Amino acid sequence: MKRSGPLFTLLAGLLLALFMLSLNATTGTRSTSTGSESSADVVSASPTPTASPPSGKPSPSPSPSPSPSKTAVPNGDYAGRTDDDSSAVAVTLRDGKAIAYFCDGKDQESWLKGDVKADGSMRLTGQKGNVLTGRLKGKRISGTVDMGQRKYGFTADKAIKPSGLYRATATVRGAEVDGGWIVLPSGQQVGILNRAGKPSPAPRIDPETGAVTVDGQRLTAKPVTP
Repeated sequence: MKRSGPLFTLLAGLLLALFMLSLNATTGTRSTSTGSESSADVVSASPTPTASPPSGKPSPSPSPSPSPSKTAVPNGDYAGRTDDDSSAVAVTLRDGKAIAYFCDGKDQESWLKGDVKADGSMRLTGQKGNVLTGRLKGKRISGTVDMGQRKYGFTADKAIKPSGLYRATATVRGAEVDGGWIVLPSGQQVGILNRAGKPSPAPRIDPETGAVTVDGQRLTAKPVTP
């Protein structure tokens, strides 16, 4: 009887061990003795969104505003008479430049050139110091021509071809010939023909073709532009 105590204790321990083993088997409890986690238990972190790399292309700069035109003055031809009706004046405008011709149809004339400002004003000068000052307003140029010994006021309306300004230069019978013509809107012609520097009234030109006969030789007067 004294030896049954330890046997019972050993048996009880064995039964307890078997019970624990069976309990683990039925519940599927996992041992944590290793302290490690399987890959399935690892929760992967969400990928951090990456910023889009710069394209390297600079933002397109706004298109520059179109430069304003240098001059708002339209091209055109103008012809008219002086205020005292003694002479004629013609002015041709092209791309901000002008050429003008003053002529009394006898022996007084002047060719003048210069620029036209955006407001239509102009100051044209001739070789002998003559000055035309005028301004385009609407379809008309008004101003003055200073011929030195006298100043003339004038008005020149817009001219539609064949009205306008014409010129012919050539050598006729050994003499240098230089002729200028103003064809007015009324069809009237005012011009001077210089033969070797000597002025005289110019013969009429055909306004449709510019043809003119000088001392038996046929010439062609052409429209004048700056």
